[in-house]
Amino acid sequence: MREALSASACVLLLLHSRTGFAIDSYRYLHVSIETPWLIFLFLLVAIFIPFVLMLVLMWRRPMHDPSAAPKPEISDDE
Repeated sequence: MREALSASACVLLLLHSRTGFAIDSYRYLHVSIETPWLIFLFLLVAIFIPFVLMLVLMWRRPMHDPSAAPKPEISDDE
């Protein structure tokens, strides 16, 4: 019984939908001449931020003094 109700509801929804909405769906995107530039700038930032972070971390690491290795109390020069 539940399957029959689900199938009939699906059929009713498909019959009720207007095909004009599918044709006009791109009207709501508001594509203008600025859209490609915004996409380009977003991708530029998204690609170059990891490289900038990598460079900062690469330069920052040598600035720290390496931890001095502990000197052994017994020398091997005997």
